[in-house]
Amino acid sequence: MSLGIAALSWVTPLGSDIEEIWSRLLAGETAPLESLADPETKKEYLVRRVSPLALKQLPPQTRLRRASAISRFAAAAGLTALRNFAGPLDRTALIFAVSNGGVIYTRRFYSEIVKAGSQGASPLLFPETVFNAPASHLAAILGLQGASYTVVGDGAAGILALKLAEDLLAGPGVDSVLVVAAEEIDPLVCEAYRRWRLLRNPTQPENGRGIILSEGAGAVLLTREKRELQLSAIDAGTTFFRRTEAAGKLRKLRERLETSPSIIVGSANGTFIDRAERSALGAIPYSPKPALGDSVGASVLWQLIAATQILKTARVPDYPDTTVGSSALVLSCGLNQHMGGLRVKLA
Repeated sequence: MSLGIAALSWVTPLGSDIEEIWSRLLAGETAPLESLADPETKKEYLVRRVSPLALKQLPPQTRLRRASAISRFAAAAGLTALRNFAGPLDRTALIFAVSNGGVIYTRRFYSEIVKAGSQGASPLLFPETVFNAPASHLAAILGLQGASYTVVGDGAAGILALKLAEDLLAGPGVDSVLVVAAEEIDPLVCEAYRRWRLLRNPTQPENGRGIILSEGAGAVLLTREKRELQLSAIDAGTTFFRRTEAAGKLRKLRERLETSPSIIVGSANGTFIDRAERSALGAIPYSPKPALGDSVGASVLWQLIAATQILKTARVPDYPDTTVGSSALVLSCGLNQHMGGLRVKLA
């Protein structure tokens, strides 16, 4: 089933305007690196963060006054995607994709319990600790009465969210689906990735080994209508149980989506994924992660937006001599053993 891409939006460490971000990526810019310190352990981590200026178009919302960063990122992306949508929202479904979730408020919530006992459990913090908090905020702000789902996974979670959107649009009760993905950064998450031996060494940021976590969001509005940009295939993918299996399964995934050469937007991030893509595809395809950081749960939508911009501008950052056709593949390999992909076409 081919799905029309009615709107896209981006909230990244390089801003929130898609055209401006793309111009900066084509010019070779990368989002600035920041040092994030854990207030308790004093350890420091390299991250890429969203500037408050990227949220300047987010209208004041009472619900978001005490909301976590991830909820504000999701709201900004979702509202921007729907800004020029003229369709009925009562037939619009919402799907939210996430990996790490609202860690900042979760840490605060349990820290207060540890310090003050059970009476320290704050009813103001608790709602932001659940994975579907951003979806709840966005659905309430928009007044959506239909289906609302939250998909939790690794860096390939967005593929599952898009596949669910395709399934919903195959039925009679939904005319459009808003897919949103977002992440926020907290030192606790950084430390976990460090212990998994996946994080970039802050003393050697230039060596390219290990991920640099970033925050932000992405959104795509999908319909059954034919549009200039179409999602012509979505492969929910497969799992792999050893890193050495990743290359072979990526190769098969690419073959299932399209056997002829295509522009590929991958998920290379300084880990074993780079080697897997190089082995499976002959070279590392373009990935926005070296410039924007790894947004984990939001990664697939960032890759999708990059693919659409490549097709629209016929230009690929870092690869100025690449010939761009009318279709592109997005292949996502997550760090927790899931991968999937999709094909996007320019009409």
